[in-house]
Amino acid sequence: MSSDPWGRVDETGTVYVRTADGEKVVGSWQAGTPEEALAYFERKYEGLVVEIGLLEKRVKTTDLSAKDATAAIDHIRHQVDEHHAVGDLDALRKRLDKLVETVEARREERKAQKAKQTDEARHAKEALVAEAEELAQSEQWRAAGERLRALVDTWKGLPRLDRKSDDELWHRFSHARSAFSKRRKAHFASLDAQREEARKVKERLVAEAEALSGSTDWGVTAARYRELMADWKAAGRAQREHEDDLWNRFRGAQDVFFAARSEVFAERDAEQAENLKLKEELAGEAEKLLPVTDLKAARAAFRSINERWEAIGHVPRDARPKVEGRMHTVERAIQEAEEAEWRRTNPEARARAAGLTGQLQDAVDKLQRQIDAARAAGNDAKADKLARELEGRQALLDQALKGLQEFGG
Repeated sequence: MSSDPWGRVDETGTVYVRTADGEKVVGSWQAGTPEEALAYFERKYEGLVVEIGLLEKRVKTTDLSAKDATAAIDHIRHQVDEHHAVGDLDALRKRLDKLVETVEARREERKAQKAKQTDEARHAKEALVAEAEELAQSEQWRAAGERLRALVDTWKGLPRLDRKSDDELWHRFSHARSAFSKRRKAHFASLDAQREEARKVKERLVAEAEALSGSTDWGVTAARYRELMADWKAAGRAQREHEDDLWNRFRGAQDVFFAARSEVFAERDAEQAENLKLKEELAGEAEKLLPVTDLKAARAAFRSINERWEAIGHVPRDARPKVEGRMHTVERAIQEAEEAEWRRTNPEARARAAGLTGQLQDAVDKLQRQIDAARAAGNDAKADKLARELEGRQALLDQALKGLQEFGG
């Protein structure tokens, strides 16, 4: 008979293992010595120790599922319970019991983690739905469309919820996307219609612009081109494939007209600048007639100058007032000289001037006599009053005498 702290072999070759519940038969050994029997079953025990150790490590360091871990524990426990090994089987059972607790704790931890992930996924999907429903009302078609596509990718990366919740949220999410797509489609259909109408309007504007490009009615045509440009802007944009071509034709027609007008205006401006130079020379020639000393000669010379003036074309508008003003100044001086000559040589005017002068002289003489009589009588007040009246008559007389001198009398 042979034994160790955990087992023994009796004389019949039966091997026993000691447990807290007493000795248990491990098996029968007939092939060798009792020591060899104990050593064999001790190696089986060591095998269980190694197997449990490996399982503990897997549970601790890998993502072994609770189901697989429990199955492995049950498998080892079954071997331990069959008592086919010699060693501290109770210690193995305690390690298995502790491993069960660890697996259960891991199961609860994973369950809580999964619940947390599900809750986070629910909130994330609800946020995606809320944003999608807001985007469904947007008119930022490109940005909103791109964002909705990004939301779909985000949705796909989230865990699924329970079928009912997931389906309800997906239905709202999908409905928002469909509503946006429907609005965008309607918008672009309307935009296409507007662009087609704009194309037709611009075709008409181009046709008129091209028809006007050869016009030489500069003012009226330029004004019409301005109106056409306003109509062009008001028409909106045509389709991209038509817009640039229409604009190039429209602008090209205007360029033809305005280039021709610029050429004509440049020639006209050069001609008017030359005309201004000629008129300034004539104005200088006319100014040499002042002051008028020989009215007849001055009148004849000014008439000749004016005839040459009228034969010259237009001058630049901004220079016209100054140069014409110089001519008008000379013309007024000659007219005033003519009026003075007429007054001097008109017999009727001379007679009226002489008669008026005689009347005023008689009135002055009469007043002087009255003043002298009043002073002789000692009536100074009356004399002073008559003297003031005399001053007024004398001023009139002086003026009449000056006018009479203009008639040479």
